[in-house]
Amino acid sequence: MGEVIRIKGRPAYPGKAKGEAVVCPHSIQGWAGVSEETGCIIEVGHPERGTCIKGKVLVIPYGKGSTGWSGHFHSAAVAGFAPAGWLFSTIDSRCGVATAAIEVPAVADFPPDVDIFSLIQSGDMVELDGDTGEVIITKK
Repeated sequence: MGEVIRIKGRPAYPGKAKGEAVVCPHSIQGWAGVSEETGCIIEVGHPERGTCIKGKVLVIPYGKGSTGWSGHFHSAAVAGFAPAGWLFSTIDSRCGVATAAIEVPAVADFPPDVDIFSLIQSGDMVELDGDTGEVIITKK
């Protein structure tokens, strides 16, 4: 087991989740960003292109694209490709709607001195508690 880091943000959607992190500092597009048939990131030029979001903890700053952003994540979830949970550095309305629509735990709005993109790397194991805002990161 690697180093364990504990941080706390604002509870954004209730429940507990655990999964491998997929870290996207520049977010993921909704339309043309996530395949609704495979759950994989398909955004051209995205560093995590080809990664399936199913069962992962998505670490993103905010929604990217139009107000329909949440609908694409919802469609992927209906097809069986929901993420396990979300961490948002700053939650916006697109993220809030997506979180509620697919009903997965989320933590958001971390203190200014907590940079989730420096602390978490894709492949780290993340446990989050959407009721308390607690996040445990186990480094790979």
